[in-house]
Amino acid sequence: MNITTFAKRLCLLVPLLLSPAAFAVEMMPSPPQLAAKAYVLMDASSGNVLVENNGDQRLPPASLTKLMTAYIATLEIRRGQIGENDPVTVSENAWRTGGSRMFIKVGTQVTVSDLLHGIIIQSGNDASVALAEHIAGSEDAFADMMNKTVADLGMTNSHFMNPTGLPNPEHYSSAHDMAVLARAIIHEDPAHYAIYSQKEFFWNGIKQPNRNLLLWRDKTVDGLKTGHTDEAGYCMVSSAVRDGMRLIAVVFGTNSEVARAAETQKLLTYGFRFFETQTFYQKGAELAQAPVWKGTTSQVKAGLAQDLTMTLPKGQLKKLAASMTMTPQLVAPIAKGDVIGKVEVKLDDKVVHSADLIALDAVDEGGIFRRMWDSIRLFFYGLFN
Repeated sequence: MNITTFAKRLCLLVPLLLSPAAFAVEMMPSPPQLAAKAYVLMDASSGNVLVENNGDQRLPPASLTKLMTAYIATLEIRRGQIGENDPVTVSENAWRTGGSRMFIKVGTQVTVSDLLHGIIIQSGNDASVALAEHIAGSEDAFADMMNKTVADLGMTNSHFMNPTGLPNPEHYSSAHDMAVLARAIIHEDPAHYAIYSQKEFFWNGIKQPNRNLLLWRDKTVDGLKTGHTDEAGYCMVSSAVRDGMRLIAVVFGTNSEVARAAETQKLLTYGFRFFETQTFYQKGAELAQAPVWKGTTSQVKAGLAQDLTMTLPKGQLKKLAASMTMTPQLVAPIAKGDVIGKVEVKLDDKVVHSADLIALDAVDEGGIFRRMWDSIRLFFYGLFN
């Protein structure tokens, strides 16, 4: 596909990450105002925030903290550092941890998998501490792992002091950060994400239900986690899929278990009703070829470093136009991943987003005769252009 053909096609598709705020949308009602301290509605594919209020405010996350505890545990499983069936000896420290419990017994051994279920479904503080100690040796060391992961994920308004979410003045997160974390959980490990949809877990003779009421009320909801302390209020991170579109809703600081479910449902209903998401190209797909001077080959494949995914108000796609430009006179050597061009998306002649085009392959420097010949060609090219 040449550059002109690609640009024409892109004018029709325009699959880039855009903010819905960039669009003047006719007949679109204002987002719902929720009875919550903070909330965020995010599209899971693009990462776009569709609705937010106090999304970056630092607040106590209560048991939403366990999303990070579980995320690190599954990350360690994928890295081969721990195994699903590894036995974990329950310490007295874990057994004595207050709050919601899985009811594990001191001195017994519980598998990593069972503890993970106890954390996600039963919100067990005892299970969280036991698994944290197994992974890092102590709660403090695990908290260091949590905060390193915070930095890795770009969660700029989060800091964790423990794996449970029990109150601590230096333990906080935000609605936006929790949406970012939920997105990572969903995309990076679908197998373990399935645990978040389980409605109950039976352990030690006790069957406990998942506190996410939407799992019973809305068949499109398949996770993630609830939280509550007196300081934090009732919080929830949920996700749902309808017609291939996945949304993540986060609410902090509602006044009851029923309210957090109801307010979350308002966000999800609004998002699915008035927005749409589509992925047109995968990262790494060849979108064009650019000419290269003084190289072992005369062209280099161009593509994008990230999926071309777009979330926008319904009906707005046809109003966009896009164009692509390549860096003039690309000279070898070119490394894979080098920026070699740009795509710009416009609405009414205003650039609303741009994305870099990168080299999909490396191009080494050509031989001496190729370099000499291209130097001559470039000289005359410069004279007449």
